[in-house]
Amino acid sequence: MAMYLLYESSSGYGLFEAHGLDEIGQNTEAVRSSVSDLSRFGRVVQLTAFHPFESALDALNQVNAVSEGVMTDELRSFLELNLPKVKEGKKPKFSLGTSEPKLGSHILEATKIPCQSNEFVLELLRGVRLHFDRFIKDLKPGDLEKSQLGLAHSYSRAKVKFNVNRVDNMVIQAIFLLDTLDKDINSFAMRVREWYSWHFPELVKIVNDNYLYARVSKMIDDKSKLTEDHIPMLTEVLGDEDKAKEVVEAGKASMGQDLSALDLINVQTFAQKVMDLADYRKKLYDYLVSKMSDIAPNLAALIGEMVAARLISHAGSLTNLAKCPSSTLQILGAEKALFRALKTRGNTPKYGLIFHSSFIGRASAKNKGRIARYLANKCSIASRIDCFADGATTAFGEKLREQVEERLDFYDKGVAPRKNVDVMKEVIENLQNKDEEGKEAVEASGKKSKKKKAKGEEEEEAVESEKKKKRKMETEEENEKSEKKKKKKSKSAGGDEETDDGLTQSKKKSKKKKSKSEE
Repeated sequence: MAMYLLYESSSGYGLFEAHGLDEIGQNTEAVRSSVSDLSRFGRVVQLTAFHPFESALDALNQVNAVSEGVMTDELRSFLELNLPKVKEGKKPKFSLGTSEPKLGSHILEATKIPCQSNEFVLELLRGVRLHFDRFIKDLKPGDLEKSQLGLAHSYSRAKVKFNVNRVDNMVIQAIFLLDTLDKDINSFAMRVREWYSWHFPELVKIVNDNYLYARVSKMIDDKSKLTEDHIPMLTEVLGDEDKAKEVVEAGKASMGQDLSALDLINVQTFAQKVMDLADYRKKLYDYLVSKMSDIAPNLAALIGEMVAARLISHAGSLTNLAKCPSSTLQILGAEKALFRALKTRGNTPKYGLIFHSSFIGRASAKNKGRIARYLANKCSIASRIDCFADGATTAFGEKLREQVEERLDFYDKGVAPRKNVDVMKEVIENLQNKDEEGKEAVEASGKKSKKKKAKGEEEEEAVESEKKKKRKMETEEENEKSEKKKKKKSKSAGGDEETDDGLTQSKKKSKKKKSKSEE
């Protein structure tokens, strides 16, 4: 039977035919030893066809499809064009070797081409990868390395660059740090208790909380200086006036030894560090709650932020948790107990991390396993909604929580719970109604804004028309004034002309008289 090899390079798809495999051996070790020799490997494996990628974006899309085990249309047309055609009803006389088993199964389902992916095929593909630049004649030296580098950068960037607000890696790091801080704060607080107890041993029995103990020890400093003036300050810290008075009385009759000023400064400094760590732990918890509302709001609404974050952290990511079946999610965190039970053939564990949820603690002993199975089912639904839904909402998580409450009532009182189908339909209808109301509100606001704009435009038009009227009146008044001025000027000009005519006539008469007298 002939064998073809499909090689996905950074520059395109390559189809190779492997014939005469006896020359390099049928077992994996023989192929591994002969792959490095191109003279032997080149006689067995020959290039049949090569399909280059059109662009860097096309290469990225093809590689993403191959990594997910999906055959693209380009790959299908390439294989159908270059592989031998198989008649209907007959078995093919060749097989196709692929590096990805998922891709091979998809090719088999879509095209009925038999595919195989084993160590023998992988060694042959390793030889193809080693001598690929020798098979492709048009490749220039350095082109293959450049395409590999560019595709590697774009592929890794696309894998890492998801939605920034939904990066579940931040939740994983935050929950690990939160657990570490809890251990460190406990151990440091115990050290503060032991250290300060040499000076004031009675305070341990009065103040039980570690954080309050650190604050009180920081405030008291030297027990010999304790007076009734410290009672208001101690009351603010402890929240109880009786305890504050008890601390003051115990300080007056304390059996502890006196410490030097330097020792008290060290104790105070260490107590302040413990207080700072406790304050940072509160801020980190608030940060974790806010991140969980963005990443997995439904899962957090169902079982709480801490348990949801621990599940995501243990699974590795929200996507991995969504892929887990509910039976796996139920015992997530109890792997040691599970394998020990399988080894000893004992009873398998009923719950893992979800035991920290309040639902299992509220159930009776005989119903703990039932409610754990039911809760794991709802957690699986919530994680898948959070992982694959476009918008973030807590509506599904709240309804799933109501279903778990109803199941608890069913186990205790026998009240029949609602079906999951009806509850999900109700949530979807409510979300659709909210979307429609939001659209109507947006449209109404748009209409109001349009009306306001229209009113504003009308007012502007009215103002402009009034301005135009005023301008017309002013221009008309100016025209009338100018006409009156012109008339006055014309009248004055006429009088001047008459006076000029009289003067000329009188001059003419005087000239005539002078001429007559001369005669």
